Amino acid sequence: DVYAADQLFATLDPTLRRLDWDGIGTVVLADTVGFVRDLQHDLVESFKATLEETLEATLLLHVIDSHSPDMHEQIEAVEGVLKEIGADAPVLRVYNKIDLSGDEAKIIYAEPHLPDRVYVSAHSGQGLDFLKQAVQECLMGQLQNFELILKPAYGKLRTQLYALNVIQSEHYDDEGNLHLKVSIAPHKLEQLIRQAHLPLQDILGERANQFKRPLEEFEIKS
Repeated sequence: DVYAADQLFATLDPTLRRLDWDGIGTVVLADTVGFVRDLQHDLVESFKATLEETLEATLLLHVIDSHSPDMHEQIEAVEGVLKEIGADAPVLRVYNKIDLSGDEAKIIYAEPHLPDRVYVSAHSGQGLDFLKQAVQECLMGQLQNFELILKPAYGKLRTQLYALNVIQSEHYDDEGNLHLKVSIAPHKLEQLIRQAHLPLQDILGERANQFKRPLEEFEIKS
């Protein structure tokens, strides 16, 4: 159970839950602190620090109060903070409280098999099956197959990939290198490799070109 209350910062620490999702593998759900507009200046940085999980996410669920008269302003506030902290994962908008707003439980698609928003009621349970379907379609749409070559010294990356349950097969070559076939979101794979400070080219071969950074991301310092 997750504590919920209509008060400022009812929960300050993210709540994490791990589950096995059919067709996806192991998934970790993180419930972050709620967003607040016009927060006093001395609390802004502390507030942003609680959102670190959004930088690690494969998919963000933006839960929206569909019954609020300030709904659109609240959406803009959340999107502004996400942009400011550099959270660039895909976003699925979840319009909650349809039991109050009168909206119908449904999924709206940006294009075939790519959900853009879903309408639910956490209170009554309306639309929760649609939410599960939308999340699964979003995650499945991000998955790509990769063949990785890991040198013996890269064992930590193998452990992380196993923890995510994304490895489809593996075998060792005559030189002791581990060849892996994985199904994973590209930006998640890149994140793991870069955080481990490992060379993309060694692990991915020609597919490393898929992850080349644009020139504008590099600074020239005098």
